[in-house]
Amino acid sequence: MGLLSIAETPEIEAPTTLSHQFFKILCKLYLYSTKNSKFQSNMNTKKLFFYLLLALNLPLGVWGQTYSVWMAESFMSRHKDSIAVKEGKPAGWDYEQGLMLKALEKVWYRTGDGKYFEYIRHDLDRYIQKDGSIRTYKYDEFNLDNIPTGRALLMLAQQSQPDKEKYQKAADLLWKQIENQPKTNDGGYWHKKRYPFQMWLDGLFMCEPFAAEYSKIFNKPEHFNDIAKQFALIEKYAVDAKTGLVYHGYDESKEQKWADKKTGLSPHFWSRAIGWYAMALVDVLDYFPENHPERANLIKYLQRLAPALIKYQDPKSGVWYQMIALGTRKGNYLEASGSAMFVYTLAKGVRKGYLPATYLAAAKKGYAGMLKEFVEKEADGTISLNKTVSVGGLGGTPYRDGSYEYYLSEPIRKNDLKGLGPFIFASVEMEIAAENSLGKGKTVAVDNYFNNEFRKDLNGNQESFHYTWDDRMHSGFWVWGQIFQELGAKLKTISAAPTAANLKDVNVYIIVDPDTKKETAKPNFVQKSDIKVISDWVKTGGTLIMMANDTANCEIPHFNELAKAFGVEFTNKSRNMVQGTKWEQGRVDIPAGNPVFKNTKLVYIKELVTLNVHAPAKTIVSEGGDNIIATAKVGKGSVFIVGDPWLYNEYTDGRRIPIIYENFSAAKDLAKWALGVK
Repeated sequence: MGLLSIAETPEIEAPTTLSHQFFKILCKLYLYSTKNSKFQSNMNTKKLFFYLLLALNLPLGVWGQTYSVWMAESFMSRHKDSIAVKEGKPAGWDYEQGLMLKALEKVWYRTGDGKYFEYIRHDLDRYIQKDGSIRTYKYDEFNLDNIPTGRALLMLAQQSQPDKEKYQKAADLLWKQIENQPKTNDGGYWHKKRYPFQMWLDGLFMCEPFAAEYSKIFNKPEHFNDIAKQFALIEKYAVDAKTGLVYHGYDESKEQKWADKKTGLSPHFWSRAIGWYAMALVDVLDYFPENHPERANLIKYLQRLAPALIKYQDPKSGVWYQMIALGTRKGNYLEASGSAMFVYTLAKGVRKGYLPATYLAAAKKGYAGMLKEFVEKEADGTISLNKTVSVGGLGGTPYRDGSYEYYLSEPIRKNDLKGLGPFIFASVEMEIAAENSLGKGKTVAVDNYFNNEFRKDLNGNQESFHYTWDDRMHSGFWVWGQIFQELGAKLKTISAAPTAANLKDVNVYIIVDPDTKKETAKPNFVQKSDIKVISDWVKTGGTLIMMANDTANCEIPHFNELAKAFGVEFTNKSRNMVQGTKWEQGRVDIPAGNPVFKNTKLVYIKELVTLNVHAPAKTIVSEGGDNIIATAKVGKGSVFIVGDPWLYNEYTDGRRIPIIYENFSAAKDLAKWALGVK
């Protein structure tokens, strides 16, 4: 029995278990303990509550949670220690594992809850050795199915953490496989060494998103040609001109029993195979260079495929059949994994601008159909996904002949990972779609002129870092940038002094922690000409966000001249000087009815400089007689000023500070305010 839901609002009441109720009580007790003098005098009691919260490791927003979170939580409750793919067999390095880890990564960046990151790291640490070797992985199989988990390796390699080098070394090993993967005469990767001269649609998703991200990170521009070629060969040999659909496999040698003797094609269109191909297209484009000549062709392939997906969408249920083009044939059935993949592809294609906005309606219809047809609530409060076909292949032992009867003979499973992963992918996209119009058409720029520090990247070359959109380590604004983008805004970096020209199309301008001479050899200080340009820009409707730092780590005097133009002055007083992990020393309470932080009550800001506030500015957060955050309305524009860059990854991604602090929520609240969301 399925769950009914409206596509436009894919959120429902989540289970309220005893542990959740206990957690809620603990939260209230902890917050009370930090304010009540009797509790404050009994630090052992206070610490007890604090560590109980940490031990539970539950998100504050468990009630009314989204389907992406609910399904992720349900999955982790069933796979507590490791991801077992095959029932009754030990866990091993597998593409289904990689699919689920990518799904959890999406939920992590969507929620800022660090437990998803820790689950990913814990799972991979069961396989990755210090030297980068991978337990249970067999290089000489040249199996493309072994590549997808590499996407999680790349994510871990870009984080601030000890021993991250081993994840890069493991990713290098997978890259070595790709470099030596056997190819068809036309240059297409064999799906596996034991499947010579065969290209399967599955292989495009298994290999190319990892290859594209690796190529971008490790500066392998020449490899993008090879990635584009894999898609071009599928388009050349496997696309059916009549339907627009894509056949599951292609045998260049035409020797396989399943292969047509003239074309080399398998005989049928299988939904999940087409889904792998569709997801590969939208994911590869995340990393494909904007100026690469083949990028336009990849988008054309997606635009060619999308109408075919709509054509074969079941009009009654909104989802897709296992054998996509044979919906009314006896034995065919509605299938979950392919349906989820198509919803994800269509929704993401619209969000990224590859597909017209009209395709979102089909994605919504498909998602509503999935919730009705496939999602089931269990007695323990978890949810399950039904009707995922367990497998689909060609050849092998016993031999799979690619017939209609074969595809329908494979078992249908509940909570098969090949369905769960794409369901979470699709849920995240639909949740983004519900709010993606809020910042549409707006541009958010971060300054890289007044703050302009460098470090060595993973290749040993110099790169700009510290409060940049691309920096995924603790020091960057990656998480905040994702939030802005999911609200529909575009990101920009301004690496020169502000001018009317480079601020012309900018709606939000963020200046953070200007460099001192100890940080940069030749720092760029704020000048009078800069103040005039920025002030004029604000008056015409721009939103300026100024974030300083404590006086020892920020060039305050010149930055202060800009702040004074809006009624604010950074003082010489720093507060919340946190000692080690005494997190309570960085606590800042957000007052009820705050005009900026409408969904946030408690945040963590350490070592911040306080403010003097005069008209037209107004204090919106203060504590102990100190002004902490102020805003100002100036002409048609607005200004937000705080004495610390507190929304960088270290304090928004949920990995470091205790879960009672809502910095991720604050980052989203501030993003909405800056974009003018009422």
